[in-house]
Amino acid sequence: MRHVLGFLATGILTFWTQLAWAQSWVQVEAQPSEARALERAQDYAGRMGNVNAFKTGSQWHVIALGPYEEADAFRRLLELRAARQIPADSFVSDGRTFGAQIFGSGETVLPLPVPANPEPQAQPEVIVLAPTDETPAQARASERQLSRDDRARLQTALQLEGFYRSAIDASFGPGTRRAMAAWQSANGFEATGILTTIQRRQLIDGYLEIVNSLQLARVIDPEAGIEIEMPTGLVNFDRHESPFAQYKPSTEDQVRVILISQEGDGATLAALYDIMQTLEIVPLNGSRALRDRSFTLEGANDRIVSHTFARLTGGTVKGFSLIWPAGDEKRFRLVLNAMQKSFTPIDGVLPDTAGSAVQDIDLLSGLEIRRADRARSGFFIDGSGAVLTTSAAVAQCTRITLDDETEAEVAAEDAGLGLALLRPREALAPRGTAELAAAEPSLRSDIAVAGYSFGGVLTAPTLSYGTLADVKGLDGDTRVQRLAVTSEPSDAGGPVFDGSGAVLGMLLEPGASPRKLPRDVAFAADAPVLAAFLAANGISPRTPGAAEVMAPEDLSGLASDVTVLVSCYN
Repeated sequence: MRHVLGFLATGILTFWTQLAWAQSWVQVEAQPSEARALERAQDYAGRMGNVNAFKTGSQWHVIALGPYEEADAFRRLLELRAARQIPADSFVSDGRTFGAQIFGSGETVLPLPVPANPEPQAQPEVIVLAPTDETPAQARASERQLSRDDRARLQTALQLEGFYRSAIDASFGPGTRRAMAAWQSANGFEATGILTTIQRRQLIDGYLEIVNSLQLARVIDPEAGIEIEMPTGLVNFDRHESPFAQYKPSTEDQVRVILISQEGDGATLAALYDIMQTLEIVPLNGSRALRDRSFTLEGANDRIVSHTFARLTGGTVKGFSLIWPAGDEKRFRLVLNAMQKSFTPIDGVLPDTAGSAVQDIDLLSGLEIRRADRARSGFFIDGSGAVLTTSAAVAQCTRITLDDETEAEVAAEDAGLGLALLRPREALAPRGTAELAAAEPSLRSDIAVAGYSFGGVLTAPTLSYGTLADVKGLDGDTRVQRLAVTSEPSDAGGPVFDGSGAVLGMLLEPGASPRKLPRDVAFAADAPVLAAFLAANGISPRTPGAAEVMAPEDLSGLASDVTVLVSCYN
């Protein structure tokens, strides 16, 4: 009887048996807690022999069968897989990451020395290959000996290499043949579309090298109520902090896995969909999809790529996030595919009080909230929600938001004047709109600058009081007013009010002058300049009626109605 080893046909069994006396294990599972690992090991031991459990150098506990010689390990792996006695993602490991044994014979089994004169072993019947490669006819003949699992593994390896994009169906149709031909061409072989034994070996060797580096294994988190495959060679369990179970990086790759688990309904799912998009682990660029019972978020920037999925199941919302370093697409897709296929909700859900949360306005259950790269101020100029701000506030922004909620785009800009007009991407109904002063103000009259002085940390604008120092800039520019007021960089773009609530101008960005000006010197683009810019872009700003001095509390209310936080993300 011919034997099939690993993912190759019987014609390459010699490849495995030549790795003589290498100690190997069939790794079937990994658990974050020792108690759970012992429970699972006992369960396996009730059904088969050679069951062991080990601590690893990280916080994981692995369940493994063995030890075996490598060829026997692959044979045992296939036998148990075929009998469905072990998970389909089980793999052969050299055990180098195993530490103290916590279940099994109790003997010190790692590492075993290589015998100087090994005893002869019974060898399975093999076909010895000639050193030369096969003709297409011979390759097709050897291909017919492949099992369904072998064929599926080859498709998976081609998919990992980026040549195959269809379903893994173990059928070598036209799509698979094209992928094989493309792989052959990329690796310097004749593009026949039929892989020879040596080519299959090369393809699978590369696949196995990547798989083994990940140590993909099934992990059961009973507290979160989720069973899923994880790259246990790259992450360790960290903590439960509702609604997340966090698995932190264990290598320099900085891979992270987060399991999502909370009680809830459709409203909970929709709220989580919005909340997740505020986190640093979900970059802005990427597709988003919210459905009735599930959502998916993809994100990518120059540092990370991530995929988040959650769905309603039995009165709970459960899912996961995979966060991966940018530039490692092959391994990311391999792990994501394994996690998607293996994700299984089980009994258990994180309670709202899980973990001991650290209170921090920049964190959500221990995860960092995304903050804008730049925050400035602006003000509503008409009833459609158009906003006037500084051009520097929105320079080179991937995404612009108004009050952290509504996305906006630049409708017009005058970099020379330092002005930008923003329009919301969805309808807005502002509580108030600014009125531009029609008359030139008096020198040394009282003014107030409204702005988000602390970059949005406070949810309402603040007022900074001062006086109009001059109706021109230091260089005599009559389009600019000089103010005697103390302001912050994020106040730039905010309205400058007179005592009646009319807008005298817009606060400009601090200048790049080589001279250090006093702290209370600021500049604003005056109302006529703002009116001309708006008129050139189809907006007729309102002007006030009879001027009456407003009480401070009324001016504060007006500022809150018309002033906007403008956030820039890259």
